Amino acid sequence: MASSRLLLLVFLLHLAVSQRFASSSSSSSSSSSPKVSLALYYETLCPYSANFIVNYLAKIFDDGLISIVDVDLVPYGNARIQNGTISCQHGPYECLLNAVEACAIDAWPDLNQHFSFIYCVESLVLKHKFLEWESCFSETGLGSHAVSECYDNGHGQELELKYAAQTDSLEPPHRYVPWVVVDGQPLYEDYENFEAYICKAYSGESPNACSGLTVVTNQEKESNGHACYAGEMIRPSTVVENDKMKIKMVI
Repeated sequence: MASSRLLLLVFLLHLAVSQRFASSSSSSSSSSSPKVSLALYYETLCPYSANFIVNYLAKIFDDGLISIVDVDLVPYGNARIQNGTISCQHGPYECLLNAVEACAIDAWPDLNQHFSFIYCVESLVLKHKFLEWESCFSETGLGSHAVSECYDNGHGQELELKYAAQTDSLEPPHRYVPWVVVDGQPLYEDYENFEAYICKAYSGESPNACSGLTVVTNQEKESNGHACYAGEMIRPSTVVENDKMKIKMVI
């Protein structure tokens, strides 16, 4: 836990630095050229989604590439709506965490805030400690009230239905998660190389982080297996006895 806490604190420091960088550069090339859109369609308990968020997407806060990117996180993934109820690929607890992360995005619109919380939760997923996700409120210093209220009053479910519609409207349809879309184009299996696609799509002066990054091919690829495939239902490792789970207040 101590090492996890130290890692997160270091990451949050990087977030603060990157925020100052973005602010100071707003009058430079990033303000004269439109930012590149990056949308991540994912589900919270898919290990490949968690790995991408923690070990790949987080890099743009470290190297300054965030200054030219608009990030849209969509926590729904391969879930399905059956008889008006959302059914998640990794079971009910994934539905809970999908809604929780949706509530975090809604409660804290600032990317630095909601990403730090999501980063913390997904770090726990990678360590198979996702049941400890509520510790991320204290780890990030973000109060639990707004997210807890959002989930408990049903707004999280409404947000998930919105994300369901957004995910289901993808063209071409997503095949697996993580499904990364840069400037409107899905990256397929090359999603780990997303920074190169951002740099290629950016019309302004490339930041230093783009140096040496190249897109190897623009041909559509099939998944290399580092993904959770749509249509596959995975038996959850955690048994949830109460479908109407409540979030306890963590002050």
